[in-house]
Order: sequence, then C-alpha cells, then structure tokens
Amino acid sequence: MSDRDVYVEKVKAKIDEWNADLAKLQAQSREASADMQLKYEQQIRELREQRNEVEERLRELQRASDESWKRLREGMETAWDDMAKAFREAADRFR
Repeated sequence: MSDRDVYVEKVKAKIDEWNADLAKLQAQSREASADMQLKYEQQIRELREQRNEVEERLRELQRASDESWKRLREGMETAWDDMAKAFREAADRFR
C-alpha cells in the first residue's frame, strides 16, 4: 500500500469519527432547551461545512498526480487541524 493510500484511509477513518461526533451533537441538541438547540444547530452546520471541505480536499488528493499529492496533503493537514480544533471547541462549549 502506498503512502497516499495509507493517508487516504487515515483521513477516511477520521471523517467517520467526525460523522459519529456530529450525530452525538445532533442527539444532544434534541435534548437541549430551545435556546441551546439554536446554538447546537449553528455549531453543527459549521462543523458539517468544515467536514465537507475536508472531504473535498480528500477527493482532490485522490485525483492528484503522484507529484502533486504531497503538496495537496499540506492543504489537507490544515483543513484537518481546523476541523479537529472546531470539534474540540464545540465539545468544550456544550459541556
């Protein structure tokens, strides 16, 4: 398995983890007060947008030539870090 394949699988696994986290936030929002539900929903929308950006970067990475995938990986790392930070902040906000 190439470095790219290993990396792609790692990103896919992380996206699956984020999807599970989003589902948990969605469930928590249903149990929250009306005011908190709005905050949850806004945060969930923002997280989904960021997740979608990571998924798009993953598709670009998969289509990239061997020469350019490493450069694209740097962009993926930035999107990955932004998403991880957003999830940490969301978790802290709703505890």
